[in-house]
Amino acid sequence: MVRVCVIGGSGYTGGELLRYLATHREAEVTYITSREYAGKPIHFAHPNLRGFYRGARFEAINIDRILKMCDASFFATPLEVSLEYIPKIVETDMKVVDLSPAFRLKDLGAFKHYYELEHPAPDLLEKAVYGLPEIHVYRERLRNSQLIASPGCNATASILSIYPLAYSRKISYPITIDIKAGSSEAGSKPTPWDHHPERAGSVRPYSPRGHRHVAEVIRVLRDLGEESPKVSIVPHAIPIVRGVLSSTHLYIEISEEELARIFVERYMGSPFIRILYGAPNPYPDPKNVVGTNLADLGFAAEKEAGRVSIFVAIDNLGKGAAGQALQAFNIAMGFDEREGLWIPPPRPA
Repeated sequence: MVRVCVIGGSGYTGGELLRYLATHREAEVTYITSREYAGKPIHFAHPNLRGFYRGARFEAINIDRILKMCDASFFATPLEVSLEYIPKIVETDMKVVDLSPAFRLKDLGAFKHYYELEHPAPDLLEKAVYGLPEIHVYRERLRNSQLIASPGCNATASILSIYPLAYSRKISYPITIDIKAGSSEAGSKPTPWDHHPERAGSVRPYSPRGHRHVAEVIRVLRDLGEESPKVSIVPHAIPIVRGVLSSTHLYIEISEEELARIFVERYMGSPFIRILYGAPNPYPDPKNVVGTNLADLGFAAEKEAGRVSIFVAIDNLGKGAAGQALQAFNIAMGFDEREGLWIPPPRPA
């Protein structure tokens, strides 16, 4: 049994990690931290987990406790916390899965541009493996990785939509990706922008001049051999709690049948990818993946315009965060990648 800790366990992502880990047959959660809830039982932050972590309490973060209590650690923390603690931890043999953006980018200039600070541990950017297992250039590296940089939710949906086309050299630029995102993407601390009375009944774009997750998409495309990818992501806040729907638009001459063949061949053997081509309703809806690590994919070709659209639905807290992090951890540990994650979504959600 592998002892794991969840650093930053009181937020939405930390809570989702704890929910999955509660049924994991190869891992035992031995240490859970929270600055706000230190000393309190887990159900104070996550009432849905009452009874699943009997006797456990949140603790203050302490690096000596991490090294003593855990064989592997998940960091569901802000960027600054990950940058403070993870470089010290990876000096040991402990496996680390970081859900913050601290180690997702290899390009120091891009990191400084989007996060407005100099990276304090640039050597770790090369060591970190981008934790999107469906992409072949990362899957094998995950098997022996020590530091996993778990992707952002909007980046995940975007990358899944274009990876098969990039792999097959059927891609063209520029690419526009329209994202619809639920409110939990903003985290558990409300702001005037995401306070429910302000968000309910509203649909509005944010970061339309350049969303930071586009840097992850560019990084992946370059790792796939694309020299000058041009991609734009425009997210929109919509009044649902969980879920991301990405709509990717590009102009190529291709039939839906050929798209289906390309996507099926590339994602064959990926247990969490569901391709909806030929289904009664072939277009994804985040409602059908809530609470899971699943990703639903669909597409449409508009012949007259020469436009292709690929649609991806994920749960931003599942495949977009905690679920994906656990999937990558399972692969790194040599476990079945479905362990703790192979659950159907509820219906109705």
